[in-house]
This record gives sequence, structure tokens and C-alpha cells, in this order.
Amino acid sequence: MYLHLGKGMVVNTSDIIAIMDLESTSHSVHTRDFLKIVEEEGFVRNVSDDIPKSFIICEIDGQSVVYVTNISSKALAGRAEKYR
Repeated sequence: MYLHLGKGMVVNTSDIIAIMDLESTSHSVHTRDFLKIVEEEGFVRNVSDDIPKSFIICEIDGQSVVYVTNISSKALAGRAEKYR
């Protein structure tokens, strides 16, 4: 199944590694470092025009991709679970 992340972007649910709440996880220095590194390396795709609420870590064809979206992690996880 596919999960809509925003701005017309959809990903296969089998490619999703993690759905993370941006506010609660960004308190950790490790998460902030991770997000900084993936941004610098060009692995981040912003799929939102609004304030970001979550990020989704995927592996697509052996390549890591981090999507940043304004859709809450709870809503995304609920959608993903609904179609399993």
C-alpha cells in the first residue's frame, strides 16, 4: 500500500523505516545531529509548505530518504496501519 505524505508525494509502506514526531524527537541531540547530517548529505525531501510536524525515514531502492511533512506522526501512523 501507499502512504500520502503531502504535496502529492506518496511512498510504499514497505519502504518506511520510521515515522517520527519532529517536536518530541528533536529534544535529543542525536536526532538533531542525524537530521543535520541527512540534510547536508542531500537525503531530505520537504513535502510541506507549512510548519513541519514529522519526518519519515524510508529506504527506497537501497537509498535512504527522509521526508519532512506537516502531517502529524499520529495521523501518518494511523493511515499506514489502516491499510495493512
